[in-house]
Amino acid sequence: MKATRIGAIVVAAGLVAGLAACSDGGSGGGTTLTIWDGGQLTRKTDDGSVADNSFLHKVAERFEADHEGVTVDIVSTSGDIAADAAQFQAASIAGNGPDIRIGYTGGNTVDYADFLLDLDGTFSDETMSDLTGWNTVREGYSEDGALLALPYGGGSYFYVFYNKALADEAGLDLSTPPETWEELVALGEDALGKTDAVPFWTPNQEGYVGAWAVAALVGGELGPTAFTDMYNGDTDLTDPAMVKAYEAYSQLYSRGLTNPDAGSIGNADLLPGFIQGNGIFMISGAWENGALAEALGEDAGVFPIPMMEGAAYPNTVAGGPNVSVAITNYSQNEDLAKEFLNELAEPSTIDEYVELFQTEPSNSAQADQSVITNYYLKSEAAYVAEAGEEVVYPFDNVMPQSVIDLFYRLNNTVYTGQTNPEDAVQQLQDAYDSERG
Repeated sequence: MKATRIGAIVVAAGLVAGLAACSDGGSGGGTTLTIWDGGQLTRKTDDGSVADNSFLHKVAERFEADHEGVTVDIVSTSGDIAADAAQFQAASIAGNGPDIRIGYTGGNTVDYADFLLDLDGTFSDETMSDLTGWNTVREGYSEDGALLALPYGGGSYFYVFYNKALADEAGLDLSTPPETWEELVALGEDALGKTDAVPFWTPNQEGYVGAWAVAALVGGELGPTAFTDMYNGDTDLTDPAMVKAYEAYSQLYSRGLTNPDAGSIGNADLLPGFIQGNGIFMISGAWENGALAEALGEDAGVFPIPMMEGAAYPNTVAGGPNVSVAITNYSQNEDLAKEFLNELAEPSTIDEYVELFQTEPSNSAQADQSVITNYYLKSEAAYVAEAGEEVVYPFDNVMPQSVIDLFYRLNNTVYTGQTNPEDAVQQLQDAYDSERG
């Protein structure tokens, strides 16, 4: 699901030691609450420093004001998912990581259950009822699994964005979004050759675009629990729905509807190329909202990835809660950390997060919708609300990391015709069986 997921794991011993040192208690009788954040709840500028409008720093300042003698030390980690996870694991094995770890929901949290405090009983019944997304941070994704983190925000979801001017030039009527994947492909075929742009701009070297498309299409076939059922062994990874989804998404390449070099251009070129007019359509996620609004204003449109004809769950949107906030089970400031999480869980605090970031709605039933000002997020929030229960949590949020890494590689080679879908899903099944023992 994440646009920032990187395959290689690079662990710098000096960095781990430096981060771990930040977890020591404060001197002079004070207490230091240490938080590691890779940019999920803070903003970074182009030079890597934390921006002035950092949401997490605002909350920390209020918390310090309400807790005399407490210092909240926010340590900014690299933002590379695999490297940050490796650093956290190394420090946790040594027992000197942070008090609070901000990561991603799903596997990025569940895989580190050995180091995380069970938060059952931390939040009031009112909070538990008010917020959604708890299933994405429970051990084993089961209702009675240990609660490993606080899910934060309504999440990022995957969409089809389109350039309005190019769509008009190609003669496409998108006043009503296509209802099926087949209709979307047909629109691409209708547009072929009518502009200087390709129908679908798809830098897919890392396999991310494939991850977003496959997540949605399989969800339409199997429903909201498609991938958690695979994780728990209730559904095979070789299920026909996986093959069917791979076949459908690879049509964009096999029918010449995308850039021929899709398999060798990286995700870093996805949004810039779309803004420059390289394609009419772009499959991506709500994390693009801010940059799109800044570059194009309201000159682009957005709609959910449509499901395949005859899908059992035709209103499906893929995505879900993205950010998790966990407490380590070796923290010396457990009670203080729980207070901080409860401050974050306040509906008004989540509203502040939504207002600052404009990339996802709130996961609180008491959300103030007026704080959503981004043109694209307004549409996206309505689509998510319309989907109701038909929201599928993606493959690459749920599965073990080794399976996810293979999934990304296969998303590239299936798309470009180097691997057939049946072989791809069998490789995924074999990797899952090996991981699970």
